[in-house]
Amino acid sequence: MEFFHSLGVSTRSSFTKLGRGSYFLYHLLAGISSVLVRPRLLLKQMHSVGVLSFLIISISGLFVGMVLGLQGFYILSRFGAEETLGVMVAASLVRELGPVVTALLFAGRAGSALTAEIGLMKATEQLSGMEMMAIDPIKRVVSPRFLAGFLSMPLLAALFSCIGIIGGQLVGTGLLGVDDGAYWSQMQANLDFQDDIINGIIKSIVFGFVSSWIALFEGYDCIPTAEGVSRATTRTVVNSAFSILGLDFILTALMFGEN
Repeated sequence: MEFFHSLGVSTRSSFTKLGRGSYFLYHLLAGISSVLVRPRLLLKQMHSVGVLSFLIISISGLFVGMVLGLQGFYILSRFGAEETLGVMVAASLVRELGPVVTALLFAGRAGSALTAEIGLMKATEQLSGMEMMAIDPIKRVVSPRFLAGFLSMPLLAALFSCIGIIGGQLVGTGLLGVDDGAYWSQMQANLDFQDDIINGIIKSIVFGFVSSWIALFEGYDCIPTAEGVSRATTRTVVNSAFSILGLDFILTALMFGEN
């Protein structure tokens, strides 16, 4: 009976937290209109969330593309299809690795920072002070950060894919001897704009929405102590990773299941 009791308590707690998260999301989306009136807040957060994440995204994209080029060449060489290396690298990045790896890096770097920032503001009663001054903290603090993460994620995913394709080209043509013209021409001829590029953009938009929502909610809902903030930061990374990977499977099944 102890097992069923703990199972019931954890299930009820999970649904309660889901309800608080949905209520938080409603107010978050309602406050986006006020962000558009103050574009300087949005630009500041886009610099903090997006620009400062560019370095880790670009370096990771370069090495992921180089590994794809190296591994793909040895696999394709078994079938005499080395000239299609560009197609394999580009399709892997644009369809899957670009949105997914970028979202995981985004959650680890920007998401954890957002959770810690909001959590510390709650622990030091800055959010309560705003409410005392008749300032809605969700509209003033949370909504600009959410919109910045939502807009930055697709841009970072596109940069990750582009740099990864260049990394694959550096290894394929510079190290392994693949023809440079064949690398780019095969890629242009075989990548489909709708099935590959647009679907990858849709994935990155969904991942940006979910990871930003989780990061801000965990910070806003955390226990206002040092331990509570640290636990919320850990939950942000873990929950974002599970959500991204699960949504990636669902979106891939919907997009490519009929092909």
